[in-house]
Amino acid sequence: MTPRDPHEAGRAASTLELFFDLVFVVAVSAAAAQLHHGLTEGHVLDAIANYGFVFFGIWWAWMNFTWFATSFDTDDWLYRVLTILQMGGVLVFASGIGPAFEEHDYSVLVIAYVVMRGALVAQWLRASRLSGPTRRATLIYATGIALVQVLWLVSLLLPSGLFTVALIVLVAAELIVPIVAERTGTTPWHPHHITERYGLFTLILLGESLLASANAIIEAQGDVESPGRLIGIAALTLVATAALWWIYFWPPHHHAIGDVASSLAYVYGHFFVFAAAGAFSAGIEIEIDVLTGHTALPYASFAYTIPLAVFVLGIWALAIRPHADYVVNTALPLAALLVLIDPLIPVPFALTAVILAGAVAVLVWRRVRE
Repeated sequence: MTPRDPHEAGRAASTLELFFDLVFVVAVSAAAAQLHHGLTEGHVLDAIANYGFVFFGIWWAWMNFTWFATSFDTDDWLYRVLTILQMGGVLVFASGIGPAFEEHDYSVLVIAYVVMRGALVAQWLRASRLSGPTRRATLIYATGIALVQVLWLVSLLLPSGLFTVALIVLVAAELIVPIVAERTGTTPWHPHHITERYGLFTLILLGESLLASANAIIEAQGDVESPGRLIGIAALTLVATAALWWIYFWPPHHHAIGDVASSLAYVYGHFFVFAAAGAFSAGIEIEIDVLTGHTALPYASFAYTIPLAVFVLGIWALAIRPHADYVVNTALPLAALLVLIDPLIPVPFALTAVILAGAVAVLVWRRVRE
């Protein structure tokens, strides 16, 4: 398992990586559904906190596998088996999302997470044998990840109050491991491969919003009082989702990960982009509930405008701002702000779609600067 050439021509996502992504469709869908239910029931802060923790586990497991693969993917039988083991951990993780939201029982989540991370430790130990100048970094990854997983298991023995504190500390510890490892011996990464993988995961998350659009049409077929409004929500959701896709893929993302510092900013910043994309679908489901009379949640429209604003601002800051002119760099933050405050206007979603379409029109008008 020697390091892969970061300048390898034609490097693209493998079929194993695409197969690996499928289990995250399940996990993301479960997290978005639980966020929807929690917000609908009025447990706003609790639902957001749980969603943040759960989505961290989803994002961090996916991200760590992706960056390891860009450096050391050999696609031999053992690599495949260990990857499939991580996939099994993701599926078990997804089954524990419900108890985490409903009963604050994180035992299944933590155990499944440790299984995923344990398989990755084995991969890093394999890589350390023949990794040359990056050997020290691979050993720090393996040791750091393993130590944190032991602490995750220990945290299950703590009372609920202390577990919350431990959760915050251990999330910080997870985030620190790559920073320490990469500063001691940078592992090679392929910019085009990495950004392709991030784009593919973005498509998975946007697919959840398209599912919400389809659900609005399904609800409209059985609703005799407001079918027009539900079909309108479905159409506007499609417009908004298409706008997010257009905005995300407008800039050359591979330029955003030129060195360790910029790569870490891109990686960690994407947590907010990805989490917002997943939460957008939950916000649409809440809007459907409002129209069908299943909830009377005050200012329900913020459930989708906040994720939209975070997504647009996140991508602008991470990938668009350095490659855009003053027009784009003014229009996108302004669009995000207008979307954020849109629920204060009588027809929020229709105006949100118009604002996002306007942002796309600006991108079409102004060419990206390479």
